[in-house]
Amino acid sequence: MSQIKQRLLKIKSQIRHAEFATGREKGSVQLLAVSKTKPASDIVIAYQAGQRLFGESYLQEALQKQQALAGFDITWHFIGPIQSNKTKAIATNFSWVHSVDRLKIAKRLSEQRPDYLPALNICLQVNISHEETKAGVTLEQLPALIDEVRQLPKICLRGVMAIPEPNTEFERQCQPYRSLYQAVKSLDLIELDCFSFGMTGDLKAAIAEGSTIVRIGTALFGERSYK
Repeated sequence: MSQIKQRLLKIKSQIRHAEFATGREKGSVQLLAVSKTKPASDIVIAYQAGQRLFGESYLQEALQKQQALAGFDITWHFIGPIQSNKTKAIATNFSWVHSVDRLKIAKRLSEQRPDYLPALNICLQVNISHEETKAGVTLEQLPALIDEVRQLPKICLRGVMAIPEPNTEFERQCQPYRSLYQAVKSLDLIELDCFSFGMTGDLKAAIAEGSTIVRIGTALFGERSYK
């Protein structure tokens, strides 16, 4: 058995265990395999082991992989920063975008989504820890952005994404996710059903606080090599 397959089975077991331990319904949390900087061959191994959702952050790299893997039934998620000149390619080649942090980008994705494709699923990125180095709207700005994005055609607003400040203490890992989850739920919008929370180090806390998609890269594919 390959290392990637072994890791995939371990991660999925951890997710199921965290669901059970936190009272979540079995299967309520999906794994998004973050494959940025990794070759298409690694994606194939994970795919053959049953993984179907893959996340990419670098557009040109992602497009090359998509072309190489065109025959595979993969759901591609874009999870990286979005520049205005990249929106057309993202709108055309991805099913999900997790990193929409301003109305301008949402409008461009809406305008550039081809008519022959279903609506583009998007999550709004929230800077829940108020870190200067991270993108995202504040919790206070979120309701207004939700109202504006919900009106756009060819966009299906699904929920929110957050990357809190790293912390090793379980309760402190939980707090930012809890605040964001409760803020979204208080809006009482049934279509906001996606919470893109959690990575390797805070997976259990994220699941305890409502995550529906956990983004796991290094624990699955190994350390990244940035050239």
